[in-house]
Amino acid sequence: QVQLVESGGGLVTAGGSLRLSCAASGRTFSSYVMGWFRQAPGKEREFVASMPWGGGSRRYGDSVKGRFTISRDSVKNTVYLQMNNLKPEDTAVYYCAARTVVAGDFQVWGQGTLVTVSA
Repeated sequence: QVQLVESGGGLVTAGGSLRLSCAASGRTFSSYVMGWFRQAPGKEREFVASMPWGGGSRRYGDSVKGRFTISRDSVKNTVYLQMNNLKPEDTAVYYCAARTVVAGDFQVWGQGTLVTVSA
């Protein structure tokens, strides 16, 4: 069974950086697309970033382009989200997710990690 466990959230001042980690287990992920989403209080879930596990095109939400970077370490089976120049509006619970390459929707979700950016 595929399992995703996020870590790395916390409190940071605006302009600062954080790196989130998503430890993936349960199978090989070569045919998966990995993604990060976030949900702020009272708002809908928002796409942040995604990439095929095997490498290739990375996609980013408009609000994070140029500031966030998704990457993965295939040895550690971990996906990262490097977040730079954080803004108060980046405050949210961040979720790691996975889907097969052929699936339309993300099928597996982590429990989330809270990121709070103070002004």
